[in-house]
Amino acid sequence: MRELTIRELIKGYEAKLFSPVEVTKYYLDRIHEFEELNAYITVNDRQALQQAEISEKKFLFGEDTGILEGIPLSYKDNLFTKGLRTTSGSKIDEAFVPELNAGIVDVLQREGAVNVGKTNLHEFAFGITTNNPFYGPAKNPWNSEYTPGGSSGGSGTAVAASLCAASIGTDTGGSIRIPAAACGVIGLKATRDLIPATGVKNISWTLDHVGPIVKTMDDLAIMMDAATGDDYSLFLEEDIRGLRIGVPTNYLNEKMDEETAALYQQSLEQFTSMGAVLVEVDIPFTDEDRDIITIIAMTEAGFVHNAYIDKPESQFGRDVGAVLKASRDISALRYLQALNRKEELIHEFENLFLHVDVLASPVTPTTSKRIGKEMVHLGEVPEDVFSAMTRYPAMFNLTEQPALSIPIGFGANDLPVGLQLVTSSYAEPVLIRAGYAYEKNFLQEFYKKRAEMEKVLQG
Repeated sequence: MRELTIRELIKGYEAKLFSPVEVTKYYLDRIHEFEELNAYITVNDRQALQQAEISEKKFLFGEDTGILEGIPLSYKDNLFTKGLRTTSGSKIDEAFVPELNAGIVDVLQREGAVNVGKTNLHEFAFGITTNNPFYGPAKNPWNSEYTPGGSSGGSGTAVAASLCAASIGTDTGGSIRIPAAACGVIGLKATRDLIPATGVKNISWTLDHVGPIVKTMDDLAIMMDAATGDDYSLFLEEDIRGLRIGVPTNYLNEKMDEETAALYQQSLEQFTSMGAVLVEVDIPFTDEDRDIITIIAMTEAGFVHNAYIDKPESQFGRDVGAVLKASRDISALRYLQALNRKEELIHEFENLFLHVDVLASPVTPTTSKRIGKEMVHLGEVPEDVFSAMTRYPAMFNLTEQPALSIPIGFGANDLPVGLQLVTSSYAEPVLIRAGYAYEKNFLQEFYKKRAEMEKVLQG
């Protein structure tokens, strides 16, 4: 059952081969069986089974069903869930129970989705390791000594280990794509505001995006169908002849490890074998531009958490507490200058996509690191893990354009490597087509190894 796609689960329900209650129980049992992965903060056993029973009756009596009827999903624990606590991975909000759902939760529940629980994350989503000081670190199912990335690390782990059929995460500087890459699954940071972003405990209302983490491109398409009301499943086609793929000549091709570089080059060659055309492009982005991401995120996070920063009883983790206190040193002028540069970058990148259909880069310059490791070596000068891992994905939170992470193989320490595909705003169908073609032609062996990983977990 864990190897069935969302669409296959729906067809199984319709044919009465199995029921939503049976499938939901299966996933809940797996969640409890693999608690050591620490993918979840709160497991929603009772409510999930109630939701599954409602879906089961709809199939039994031939009633209208939603796109995700009876499909067990998880939600990152900074997305509000009515009547179910939403901790945001923090001590401060450990008992917070929202009165309303996040917008995306409402949308997917109207389509029949079952909520099996809330996934672990970096505290207040402000980090990329999910090494949570209050709920413990989420662990990478490929090797539990390594992180699953972050901040949606629990979602990445849950999907890769089949502890849900799919998950919804948030992304401020790579927080969907980094865990997807680290865990060998698929993640999409959709165009800003394409997917409802209400009812989220923000880091930055300017940079935050919402999107799905899934196992296959077919799962991604059906999740997008449900989330938006459009039919992305129409674009699941293998013909990408003539697709122009932008190959960066700067910034997005710098400071990566040898294994990642080799897999990236191989993926480009694989795209050309399918008829795509490679076009070299200059990236209109510098290290100075990267600083404005930090300025915007810190300023807005400081505003969101201002009421708690100075309270002695407030318990922040060491890294998040330091960032929030430092936010007060950022002037209004620097913040406004950053917002102005953001608008310039949107136009510069949209102009880039007049010349290419898709931009390709690794998601991260290296594979996931051991839990607790804070520095990486990708050149002569050591770099902190956060800066290294967000270097490639974060710019597209500024530009608001959709960015997809798909697996392309195994790199350092035999851990997954992800390829980032980016296109112009609201052109998600291009990413669906490109990712699907790559999956069908080159990812079947990877998927077999992922299924073997899950069997090893099973013992």
